[in-house]
Amino acid sequence: MAWVILGIAVFTEIIWALSLKWAATIGSWQASAVPIGLSFLNMGLLALAMRDLPAGTAYAIWTGLGAVGVIIGGMILYGDRVNMAQIGFMAMIVIGVVGTKLSAQA
Repeated sequence: MAWVILGIAVFTEIIWALSLKWAATIGSWQASAVPIGLSFLNMGLLALAMRDLPAGTAYAIWTGLGAVGVIIGGMILYGDRVNMAQIGFMAMIVIGVVGTKLSAQA
């Protein structure tokens, strides 16, 4: 169950980071409340996952997949450009995350 919670935390991390840019474009206090609320949810889910997973493993997966997800989300939602070198490095992050998961004890 901890892995499922971590997966939800990764998804929430991606939505949170993308909502920061969205809130900046809107410029209202109501829009700013969205990433603030997501931040609390995000951290709570990560902490919950860390109850049963090693902190380093959970954090590495959370940040790695979060970073790749934000890049992909930025491409889709905001037209961010990515070059081939960046795609290669994102692939290495995903390989590292998969390796971390496969070698984890929990």
